[in-house]
Amino acid sequence: VCGCCGALRPRYKRLVDNIFPEDPEDGLVKTNMEKLTFYALSAPEKLDRIGAYLSERLIRDVGRHRYGYVCIAMEALDQLLMACHCQSINLFVESFLKMVAKLLESEKPNLQILGTNSFVKFANIEEDTPSYHRSYDFFVSRFSEMCHSSHDDLEIKTKIRMSGIKGLQGVVRKTVNDELQANIWDPQHMDKIVPSLLFNLQHVEEAESRSPSPLQAPEKEKESPAELAERCLRELLGRAAFGNIKNAIKPVLIHLDNHSLWEPKVFAIRCFKIIMYSIQPQHSHLVIQQLLGHLDANSRSAATVRAGIVEVLSEAAVIAATGSVGPTVLEMFNTLLRQLRLSIDYALTGSYDGAVSLGTKIIKEHEERMFQEAVIKTVGSFASTLPTYQRSEVILFIMSKVPRPSLHQAVDTGRTGENRNRLTQIMLLKSLLQVSTGFQCNNMMSALPSNFLDRLLSTALMEDAEIRLFVLEILISFIDRHGNRHKFSTISTLSDISVLKLKVDKCSRQDTVFMKKHSQQLYRHIYLSCKEETNVQKHYEALYGLLALISIELANEEVVVDLIRLVLAVQDVAQVNEENLPVYNRCALYALGAAYLNLISQLTTVPAFCQHIHEVIETRKKEAPYMLPEDVFVERPRLSQNLDGVVIELLFRQSKISEVLGGSGYNSDRLCLPYIPQLTDEDRLSKRRSIGETISLQVEVESRNSPEKEERVPAEEITYETLKKAIVDSVAVEEQERERRRQVVEKFQKAPFEEIAAHCGARASLLQSKLNQIFEITIRPPPSPSGTITAAYGQPQNHSIPVYEMKFPDLCVY
Repeated sequence: VCGCCGALRPRYKRLVDNIFPEDPEDGLVKTNMEKLTFYALSAPEKLDRIGAYLSERLIRDVGRHRYGYVCIAMEALDQLLMACHCQSINLFVESFLKMVAKLLESEKPNLQILGTNSFVKFANIEEDTPSYHRSYDFFVSRFSEMCHSSHDDLEIKTKIRMSGIKGLQGVVRKTVNDELQANIWDPQHMDKIVPSLLFNLQHVEEAESRSPSPLQAPEKEKESPAELAERCLRELLGRAAFGNIKNAIKPVLIHLDNHSLWEPKVFAIRCFKIIMYSIQPQHSHLVIQQLLGHLDANSRSAATVRAGIVEVLSEAAVIAATGSVGPTVLEMFNTLLRQLRLSIDYALTGSYDGAVSLGTKIIKEHEERMFQEAVIKTVGSFASTLPTYQRSEVILFIMSKVPRPSLHQAVDTGRTGENRNRLTQIMLLKSLLQVSTGFQCNNMMSALPSNFLDRLLSTALMEDAEIRLFVLEILISFIDRHGNRHKFSTISTLSDISVLKLKVDKCSRQDTVFMKKHSQQLYRHIYLSCKEETNVQKHYEALYGLLALISIELANEEVVVDLIRLVLAVQDVAQVNEENLPVYNRCALYALGAAYLNLISQLTTVPAFCQHIHEVIETRKKEAPYMLPEDVFVERPRLSQNLDGVVIELLFRQSKISEVLGGSGYNSDRLCLPYIPQLTDEDRLSKRRSIGETISLQVEVESRNSPEKEERVPAEEITYETLKKAIVDSVAVEEQERERRRQVVEKFQKAPFEEIAAHCGARASLLQSKLNQIFEITIRPPPSPSGTITAAYGQPQNHSIPVYEMKFPDLCVY
């Protein structure tokens, strides 16, 4: 009866019915809507019933395709939501969300857009009371589906996608800051939201390729789904807390993998730039860790994919370095260097498994080389953003990864027949060169500590010309602190070096201490590098740059004297030619000496010294231009076929230089001494072991192992009893040693002074007698294989015959 007679229906139903006009085109009846709003505010307990009734009408109108009344109902709901903020609004919201879901389920684009707009308005309302049971799972799924709309009509497709993005933005705003709501950061939600936004970002090029007319361009830009998706993604990431970064970044990596977006790498770089500039700076290292882990996970992927990840990592790391990288600095470099080693192995073996089989994916070497260059570039770009102390740590870390050269280094070859260790050394030295470029450190002791310098210079003794060149360039990068390096890129004999506009500072106390400690080591490696037969023009240019920079950055009077002695010794190498160097190398050494002495003479500003250098250079220009850099270090060198018997007028004379510099306060006694490099154990790492040493070593080994001397002892079988006995014996030996030390200490504490003095004197006498025996053996000529002859006075005299006439045993033939 109440349903048939309108006057008997509840008042809230009558008020709801009155807001709907007879003709839906007339729109919402505003006066009646004001009455309904006043009633809802006056009787908030009726709000849930009003919502339920409106929902009932809307569902009925949708089913009857009365879309005009549907729009009126949604408008009424929106106004009620904006006006009412009472405690019972939660029940009304449930009815509202039910109606929005009904619209979103419709196949009509206009209804979907209408429902989305209403939801966005609702998302912007701050509720006074929390809700414990509300769920947005359906809305996340539906809005994500709308973001991937493929409607035939481009305009409708764009509107649907934009509505989907706005809906996701509304869900994020409504839930991200409310701990009582469903956690929007759960993987089940992020795996839908983030790919939907990236999908629309990905298609920005497609929209731009259609080139709208200039008049339509502003409107087109406002309606672009890509811009809206980027804004939504920035807002999402900006709200992410520390524990939610991982769930937000992982879908990005998966999306780039699934759509093969690492290889063009433009879109991937754009995505991570958005991420890095949107998140809080203290969370940057979390993104770097995610990328490093993804790089490790894709260590067996194609080289182009890994190169794309590394490029993205490079861009992200540079941005992160401006904020907080945290403990990921060495972790990043460790991962990159590990990937570099793996790439070298892949290039050498030709497969990811180390063995080529039918099912193995063949690797392209040039792609692996591109990946290696990308890694090296990333190492350099990231290191350039680090502070000095962290950069020093990175330099030491990379150097510790460089394989140490060894005489017995195993040659591990792959498909190309190249040495794996050699390639690893080259790539790591390239990385080190990238890190050292632009490195500024006032204290050379900190920039080049002893352990680092020893390892670096030991690498400089290797036969490989490419490795030696890298070492020289690394040293130049460390020493050049005023940007003078490029001014010495070409070797020349300028008559006035003021045109170079060199930046010269006085040598500091720290630099003086550094040179006192390491100068001879540096000189020795420069000298030995000059004697290499495999040197080319780049090596001599690097050597000239290194000598020049030492003279400018680290030189005092003592260093200048030593450098002049070193260059004169290099001139002697070219003149005497004990190393049997090619003609080009000898001419290059003459030219190198001329260029450096021309530079140092003008830096010292001693007129007599400058005059002597200038006279020799002018003489060479007239009589021997092949001894000057202008004729040697060119594309087609003009060389002399006969360098023997060079006249003294063409050489820089040590006596003359010591005379003119001695008169200006330099140490003339030191200048008169020829430079002789100090021999160290590092020579054993190079090819400079003489044939005589090798023969004597072989003779000694063969004599010790010959069957006439002793028989081979069979190898002892290692058993449990053997190991047990060894452990027990070692313990007994340690106890004996401790007892012996105790007795010695007790003797020196309690014995009288005369007894201690006598004991020490006996030891000194024994030592002196042993030394006398050694000196006698050393000074006395070796016995002749042919026996002895008698001298004129009847005394037997040992007589040595030349080495080439000795008859060696067959086993000693070299």
